[in-house]
This record gives sequence, structure tokens and C-alpha cells, in this order.
Amino acid sequence: MEFELEPTLESIITQDTLKWIFVGGKGGVGKTTTSSSIAVQLALTHPNDQFLLISTDPAHNLSDAFCQKFGKDARKVEGLSNLSCMEIDPEAAMSDLQQQAQQYNNDPNDPLKSMMSDMTGSIPGIDEALSFMEVLKHIKNQKVDENDDNKDQISYKTIIFDTAPTGHTLRFLQLPSTLQKLLGKFQALSGKFGPMLNMLGGGVNQQDMFEKLNEVQKNVTEVNEQFTNPDLTTFVCVCISEFLSLYETERMIQELMSYQMDVNSIVVNQLLFADDDEKPCKRCVSRWKMQKKYLDQMNELYEDYHLVKMPLLGTEIRGVDNLKRFSQFLLKPYDPKVDGAIVTEIEEK
Repeated sequence: MEFELEPTLESIITQDTLKWIFVGGKGGVGKTTTSSSIAVQLALTHPNDQFLLISTDPAHNLSDAFCQKFGKDARKVEGLSNLSCMEIDPEAAMSDLQQQAQQYNNDPNDPLKSMMSDMTGSIPGIDEALSFMEVLKHIKNQKVDENDDNKDQISYKTIIFDTAPTGHTLRFLQLPSTLQKLLGKFQALSGKFGPMLNMLGGGVNQQDMFEKLNEVQKNVTEVNEQFTNPDLTTFVCVCISEFLSLYETERMIQELMSYQMDVNSIVVNQLLFADDDEKPCKRCVSRWKMQKKYLDQMNELYEDYHLVKMPLLGTEIRGVDNLKRFSQFLLKPYDPKVDGAIVTEIEEK
């Protein structure tokens, strides 16, 4: 008998070692609802642990999903004491970093400055790496809500990322080897030209640059080791059952595999399940027929993946209660005959 993986995210929700979960997909496929649902189920399944859900998508939607305002500092979700959310723009974090660098050194002719900007412009993935490291630094410095009496830093069991709907979000995972080569070249050059640079008064700048490169290399390597360890990190793809979305998902999976990142779960959103409607409209029947065609292709293509099928609702899924109801189908496959009433409950709320 052919081995099939469960069509649920139970292995991710119940896994005890995961530190990072990335949720990604094209815009409009229900990525934020999926990442919010994963975070809610983690919080419900592990009530004694703290979880953090972060949006790194500039078009932040977490505040809309939970009907609660979030910003760049972690804030507890009302109604779930062990889940916090924050919305960060990595590019904004990156521009803050650049402004700090300019304040630190205002000399436009400084070779260190021009060399660092050349470096960031010429190495694929360095921008993503630096901005992501800023995000990680921001997480490390997080404390609990200002209103909370306890001012200690929170230790989060798992951090869930609702990522921007673009490729290259994780391109920096290819960086360690590139930076290693760059550092090697820089060491060789500094060995040859170091004494001459010192005579010209460039010794401090040279040392500064070498230390900065070393720090970037160390941080990227550390992040890379964690993100490519399947016990610590996984990526959940989100799509809908249409040709373009299927094509994009395959491209994303190939890219993630090239980064050696663990990806074994795909959430397919907005399914109609029209077979079980008493009086389905023609348009619903036609669309469900198309969805089934692409679902069949996905079943073949991703037979060694957890393929989770989520229903289309007649309304937006907003607020903790509705997210709790909807997210249960990540752990228990949706059955239109049994679960249709739950969907109606969500629509009526």
C-alpha cells in the first residue's frame, strides 16, 4: 500500500522542536489567514508556551485578521494570553540601519563607506540578509507589553513569519559560502596591502570593515544553520487550486529546496466542495470542477507532502473566535457534510 502523508498540519503543530515557521505564497491566496490560524493552533495546543507571529509583509494584515492594532513592538493577542503579534517592514529596518551608519560616519570619501555600499549592491541576497538580521535583532530585544507589570524579555517557543508575497524572501540562505569567499579575498588583500594602507592612514577603516564583514558572516552563518535545520525550521506554502497559483507554488518549492530549507506542507485555500451542496449554482459547480482538476494534479505532484484542503467561506475570517473555528481544519480535514454548520456559524458572526 502506498504511504500517504496526513492531509493536515498536525506534525508541525505538535512538533516540539520547531523554532521558526515561515508561511509564504502569492498575494490573495489567504497567507495571513493561514499564518494566523497556525499561530492560534500552536497557542491552543501548547498553553504553557509563548508564541510570536510576525508580519514581514509591508501590506500588513495581522491587525485586520485579529481585529486588534499591532505595530513594530510585540503585543499580546486579546483572548489568547500566550500569543503575541508584531508587524515589521524589513526594508524600513534596513533604512534605519543605513541612517545609523551615516550618522556614525559622515565622510563621503571614506573608502569603508563606499566599499560597504558596493558590497551590498553587488552580492545577491545581502540586502535580504541585512534586513532580516535587523528583524531578528528586533525580536531578541522584545519585551512584553508596556502595560504588563512583568518587564522581563519573553522567550518564545516558536516564531511564525507571515512573509511578503515575493520570491527571494529567503535568498540570503545562499549567502554564507559567498561571504566566506569574499572574506577570504579581503584577508588576502589586507595581507598584501595592509601595511601600505596603514601608512596612508587607512588602518582603522580597514579594521572596521573587516570586523563588520566578519560580524555579517557570523550572523548569516548562524541564521543559516538554524533555518536549514528541519528540526528547527519549516516552510508552509499557501496556494489556491488554479493554474497560476500551482505554477507559482512549484517555483517557490524549487527555490526553497535550493536553499536546503525544509518544506513538506502545502495549504490549499478557497475550495468550494460544491459536490455536497443541495442546490449548487452553475458557476460554483463549474469552478469546483476546475479546482478538482488542479487538486488532482497537486495530489500527484505532491504525494509526499502534507496537502491541507481548506474551505472557501462566504465571509472574511476575522477575530480570535473565528480563527479558532477555521484553524481547526488544519488539524482535522474539513468534511463538508459534518462541518458545514461551523462554516455557517463563521459566516453568521
